[in-house]
Amino acid sequence: MPELASVREAERQWFSPVRDYDLGLTLTSGQAFRWRFSQGWWQGVIGHRWVQVRQQATGLEAHTAVPVDDWTWLEDYLQVRVNLQAVLATFPNDPELQAAVAANRGLRLLRQEPWECLASFIISSTKQITQIQQIVAALCARFGEPVIVPPGHEPAFAFPSAERLAGLSEPDLRACKMGFRAPYLLAAARAVSRGEVALARLGDQPVEEARAALMRLPGVGEKIANCVLLFAYGFQEAFPVDVW
Repeated sequence: MPELASVREAERQWFSPVRDYDLGLTLTSGQAFRWRFSQGWWQGVIGHRWVQVRQQATGLEAHTAVPVDDWTWLEDYLQVRVNLQAVLATFPNDPELQAAVAANRGLRLLRQEPWECLASFIISSTKQITQIQQIVAALCARFGEPVIVPPGHEPAFAFPSAERLAGLSEPDLRACKMGFRAPYLLAAARAVSRGEVALARLGDQPVEEARAALMRLPGVGEKIANCVLLFAYGFQEAFPVDVW
């Protein structure tokens, strides 16, 4: 069996013997904002699927609420096929860089749905991770479609589409406690829903063109654009830099 191949144990269960993967560090690193830890599992929604994932000594295990025929969506999101050792081998032998690598061993890049990633980072401006999580949770609970969860679990919701948000008002969004970010998110949703920025095609463009297209959206500067390019499209040339 290939080292990073995933094994389907049952229709609702998945396992990947991926190595050098720190699930908790990855899901709390500020790339995504919809994961919560409960009873040993990281629980979240990817697309319209509720899923819980946990770290095992030999890899990652996941369960879903409904049967799944193809687990590619989860494998892509978690990027379990990426060979971390091969990636790290390309890093220069710089003491400060190697110290950062050692301190964050197992941190992986996720591959998220572009609209959710873009909207989340528009919301994130000048906010701490906990606050972003609260705003995103409120947005999904108010305007997202409910998804199926196992018995006894709290309700869960898909991230609202650009089309759904485009039909709302600024006060609707402000009710989610996003403050001055509300008009930016609303304008971005309307632009995306009108096709002014074709998110589905940005991944096929040169990184400079994709960045420029994102930065034409209200509320999207270079840092947010680079977050989306890296965390949604996998552009390795994109390097988000926090401004303090």
